[in-house]
Amino acid sequence: MSVLENLLVAARQQAGENIWPNFLAPRRIAAEEKRNIEKARELLAFVTLDRLADQPARILSGGQRKLLELARVMMAEPRLILLDEPAAGVNAQLLDTIVARILDINRRGVTLLIIEHNMDVIIRLCARVFVMAEGRLLAEGAPRDIARDPRVIEAYLGRTAA
Repeated sequence: MSVLENLLVAARQQAGENIWPNFLAPRRIAAEEKRNIEKARELLAFVTLDRLADQPARILSGGQRKLLELARVMMAEPRLILLDEPAAGVNAQLLDTIVARILDINRRGVTLLIIEHNMDVIIRLCARVFVMAEGRLLAEGAPRDIARDPRVIEAYLGRTAA
C-alpha cells in the first residue's frame, strides 16, 4: 500500500465499508472519501511525509515509518495514544521531528502514554515519569529527578553512579 493508503484505512466508521451505502448513497460515500483523503494529506504534511504520499510505504526508513504510524493513529482521532519506544532505531534528525510531532499532538489535547528507554527523549517529552522494574513501580517523579535516582540507575545499569 502507498503511504497515503496506509492512512486511509485507519479512518474510523467509513460508510463505504458497508456494501449497501455504496449502491444507495454513492455521492455520500464519494464525499466522505474526499474528506478522508484531504485529512490524510494534511496529516502527511504534519509529519513531513507529504512528498511521499504516493510511494509504497515499504520504501520508508524506520524513522519515517514511525512518523507514518503517528499520522495513521491521528487519522482515527484518538484521545489517548500509547507509544512503545518511539525513539528506538531512529536517526537524530528524524528523532527531533518525531519528538516535535508528539509534543504537537499533546498540545492538541491528546494524552500520550510513552514507553521509552531513551532518557533524553523522556526528559524532552514527559512531565511525569513512572519507572517499572520486575513488574513493580520502582520510582515516579520529574524526568530529571528520575534520571538521577540511584534505584533507577541500579535497576537499569546494574550499578550506582559514582
